[in-house]
Amino acid sequence: MGVALTMARGDDIEERLIDFAVRIIRVCEALPNKPAERHIRGQLLRCGTSVAPNYAEARGAESGKDFVHKLKLVLKELNESRVWLKIMIQAGFLPENRLEALLDECDQLCRIISASIQTARQTTHN
Repeated sequence: MGVALTMARGDDIEERLIDFAVRIIRVCEALPNKPAERHIRGQLLRCGTSVAPNYAEARGAESGKDFVHKLKLVLKELNESRVWLKIMIQAGFLPENRLEALLDECDQLCRIISASIQTARQTTHN
């Protein structure tokens, strides 16, 4: 039962990361086609859409150490996405209310992945 519960949670997190990536795509598509927006679009698309595939790779990790390493990559990309979203808000590229919920989801996902890293480290060391 424990493994099934862990897999279900992993499936839920993966779905949230996929939804996050789709929302990132939609936000990027809404940006005007000016130089600064094009630059940020490319950066945000790269990091924001990489989190779900990286998480899928982590779930297939060959060892506990590999799992933690791959989760750290997910967290790194989420942190980068969060900074790009904050830059977009401060630069006024899109209405703040359009980005606030996405930024909140990014923060929640960062906390979830951070907690998963801590749990995996404890499990790996025991």
